[in-house]
Parts: sequence; C-alpha cells; structure tokens
Amino acid sequence: MTKVENKVMDEERALYGIDRVVLDNCKFQGPADGESALKECGIVEASNTLFDLRYPLWHNNGVYLNNCIMTENCRAALWYTQNVEIVKSELHGIKALRECKNTVMRDCDIKSPEFGWNTVGIRITDSKAVGEYFMMRAQNIAARRLDFKGKYSFQYVKNATILDSKLDTKDAFWHSKNVTVENSVVIGEYLGWYSANLTFINCTIIGTQPLCYCKNLKLVDCVMQSTDLAFEKSEVYAVLRGEIDSIKNPAKGVIKAPAVGEIIRDDKTSKGKILIDPALMRGAR
Repeated sequence: MTKVENKVMDEERALYGIDRVVLDNCKFQGPADGESALKECGIVEASNTLFDLRYPLWHNNGVYLNNCIMTENCRAALWYTQNVEIVKSELHGIKALRECKNTVMRDCDIKSPEFGWNTVGIRITDSKAVGEYFMMRAQNIAARRLDFKGKYSFQYVKNATILDSKLDTKDAFWHSKNVTVENSVVIGEYLGWYSANLTFINCTIIGTQPLCYCKNLKLVDCVMQSTDLAFEKSEVYAVLRGEIDSIKNPAKGVIKAPAVGEIIRDDKTSKGKILIDPALMRGAR
C-alpha cells in the first residue's frame, strides 16, 4: 500500500490509477481545481481527509472512508464504485453517491440532492440525510435510524427495509416495489402512490392524500394523523390504531379502524371494505 499523509493535492487526476493507497489527514483542494483525484484506483482507504474537488472516487473497487469531509464543491463524489464503507463522514456535494454497489454507511451526515440514484445494495444506519430525489431507482436498501428530510424520496426503489426512522418527505415511495417500513414516522403529502407490495408496520403516518393507486398495500397497527382522502383506488389491507380523517374509494381489500371522520364513496368501482371497531384504538381496553 502507498501511504500519503498530510499532503494537499489540487492537480488533475492527482492519484489516478494507483493500485492501493492509504490517505491520512490529506486535502484535495487548491487553485489548480483538478478533477478525478482517485479515479480508476484499486483500493482506497482515507481517514481525516478533506475532499473539496469534483469527481474524486469513480470506477474504484474497495473504498473505505473514515471521518472524511466532502464539501459542497465535491460534486458527484462516488460513482461506478463497488464495495464501499463510509463511517462518521460528511457528504455535502450534489450527487454524492450514484451507480454504486455494496455500500455501507454509518454515522454519516448527508446533504446531497440526487443522492443514491441507481445504487444496488446499500446499508445506512444512524445517519442524517437532506436532499431531493433521495435514492431514486435504488435497489436492495436497508436503513435503520435514518433521519431524512427532503422531497421525492425513495421513488422507483425495489426491495427496501426501513426501521426505526423518521422520514419527513413529500411524494415518497412512488412506484416503489417490495418496501417495508417499520417502527417509523413518515410525514409528507401523497405518500406511496402507484406502489406495489408496500408495507407499514407500527408506523405513524402524517399528511394529506396518502397511499393511492397502490397494489397489495398493507398497514399493520399504524396510526394515521391528519390524513385525508386516503387509499383512493388502492388494494389495501389495513389495521389502524387511531382515527383517520377520511377514506376515499378504496378499490378492494379491508380497512379496519377505530373511527373514520368521513367515508367517501363516489366511485362505483370502489369495493374495499371499511370496518369500524373502537376497540382498535391504541391504548383501548
């Protein structure tokens, strides 16, 4: 392994194609404004390193980042890279992770529009994220204790499990397939439209017009707050543990709730059953 310590690099392709490199307390920044510092490398291990230039980690196999900072200037930091581990790091540039395979992230701070597009195999725990179109078309996602804020998240994703998280997001899970969200809070408008096999377990869901045009939608022991016009045109099987403001024209399935503010049936194709059982209220005896 080549070891590089306490060095500032700003030239174009500063370490391009190096087979194995360990970086400690380095900086990729400077007036030369060079791109692609660590492109086409074998294994890259970086600790306490600042990335302030564009496209630093493309087409690599084996990247480990610990306590690193990627600034707003670090555009499209990791693309076409596989076998990645990122720990206690900041990713603040646009499109910070895309088209990557087998990525593990822990204790990270993400502020990155268009993060995670087309990734395959990503595990993210104990992290915060802000951005638009988060994880677009990603597959095989496992998230735990993720605190996310932004619009249009998890659209077109396939095979995802999200646990113990908070998602404050609009238009989440549109066209998603095979997603389970458990023990989480989901806030936002127009949740989950056009999804297939979307499941919520012990979740709190907040926001207008959620879960419409869904196929095989399941809610198990969930609370829906300030949610109106829910389940329109959806195939849904739900057990709710609190009152819901309104339900509109579920296509088919069964919805059980302790109370419903309004049931709207103005579509003759709506065949979903709505069963009222006050005993379902959370905390009821």
